[in-house]
Amino acid sequence: MPYVRIRTNKEISKEKEIAIKERLGRAITLLGKTEQWLMVDIEDSCRMYMGGEDNKGIAYVCVKILGRSNDEAYNQFTGEVTDMLVGMNEDMSPSDVYVSYEEHPRWGWNGSNL
Repeated sequence: MPYVRIRTNKEISKEKEIAIKERLGRAITLLGKTEQWLMVDIEDSCRMYMGGEDNKGIAYVCVKILGRSNDEAYNQFTGEVTDMLVGMNEDMSPSDVYVSYEEHPRWGWNGSNL
């Protein structure tokens, strides 16, 4: 039951949105999860500041999963997501991307908890 939320101050076209969804669907396997259960939430054109500035591309990615993964998997996923976002935005650098992780012991779905 992974959930990935991306917030960015950049505008994301429908074409880029689909590419992000597809790439996340492949990358989520790094955390031992599958695209079948992946929920993706993309919020673009946000008011965001990094170091007090808003003149470049910035992104925050929040990843929530049921259960646990490991440090190596998180490192790989962070690299993949960062590469994806930087590759789509020429004025964004890896240092402009934050990625956070939340592990949850319970997850509600389909009217009950897993």
